[in-house]
Amino acid sequence: MVEGSMTQGAGQGPEVERAATLRDFRVPAYVNETGPYAHGTQPAETVRPPEEAPAVPAAPAAPGTPGTPGAPGEGYPAAYTPTERDLPVIKRGDTLQAAVDPVSAPTRQSATRPGPLYVVGDVHGYLDQLVAALQEKGLVDSAGQWCAGTARLWFLGDFTDRGPDGIGVIDLVMRLSAEAAAAGGYCKALMGNHELLLLGAKRFGDTPVNSGAGTATFQAAWLLNGGQKSDMDRLQDHHLQWMARLDAVEAVDGYLLVHSDTTSYLDYGASIEEVNDTVRETLTRNDANEVWDLFRKFTKRFSFRDEGGADAVRSLLDTYGGTRIVHGHSPIPYLLGEVGSEDGEESAGPVVEGPHVYADGLAIAMDGGVTMAGKLLVQQLPLGN
Repeated sequence: MVEGSMTQGAGQGPEVERAATLRDFRVPAYVNETGPYAHGTQPAETVRPPEEAPAVPAAPAAPGTPGTPGAPGEGYPAAYTPTERDLPVIKRGDTLQAAVDPVSAPTRQSATRPGPLYVVGDVHGYLDQLVAALQEKGLVDSAGQWCAGTARLWFLGDFTDRGPDGIGVIDLVMRLSAEAAAAGGYCKALMGNHELLLLGAKRFGDTPVNSGAGTATFQAAWLLNGGQKSDMDRLQDHHLQWMARLDAVEAVDGYLLVHSDTTSYLDYGASIEEVNDTVRETLTRNDANEVWDLFRKFTKRFSFRDEGGADAVRSLLDTYGGTRIVHGHSPIPYLLGEVGSEDGEESAGPVVEGPHVYADGLAIAMDGGVTMAGKLLVQQLPLGN
């Protein structure tokens, strides 16, 4: 079994020596069901910001473009335009004075004030539940269109596998990224271990890799951990490019955002920029063993849960900044020791009401366990808003 992980590959194709395997979390019996969003909006239908729109806050990078949220130019508000009055009016007797409504005139403070911050836990192909959760928070309307203005939305990774429509989820996130940018907000995403798994399965298939516990393949690991044939059949180049460009770590409003509750990020750099660059460079080199090692490390979990967990969180905060870490990956029922039934028997399932705060209050877990009849979490930060 892969060290520190709950994910393991088993062989398919030519007979080779395989490592012992263990299923990560159960795959629900209804994973092959499809919902009304099965055919997600294609990129050609995405809403693009108008080229000559009135002054709006500067839009962040397009979906899948690496980098952190853009900041306005030094000394200027995000909505600054050289055609807008930016200098005092000198009162002279020979000058006609035009009245300016102080209410309608935008102020420097209001133009640069960021919108509310939201984070989304693991989705794993549950498109209907995602749309419902976003609607409940007022982020999308009844048609699934962005309606939150300047709000900022971060997905913490793991869009596919286990659930019925992972590609539909990716299409939705890509579309919301364009719509949010046009409205002056943003919708961005982090890379989860299942994005690495899907990329590896598509790129390397049954190519044997050294798993550290024998021989494994990405294809076998993907199938073992809920890979859906319908997702692979609909996977296109623009999906692959988008996933490969996702950041692994980000810092927003004092929160350090990551997918996995592991300290393995420290292996890839001493700064957020260095980690993200190293991950992208690894994927660009396209070496199966290197990508497997990246996947293996990002699959580790529970580093913040047990004795010494708070110190593990502090090691990341001290390195990358922030006062709290926000992560997905490990379902809250597992962090609490409340696992759902895996034998197919009827059960009420784990009760998840919201994020789980632990590790001396330094960690916020956001995976509500939607794959085990838990809850898909969308949460505004700070908690309590």
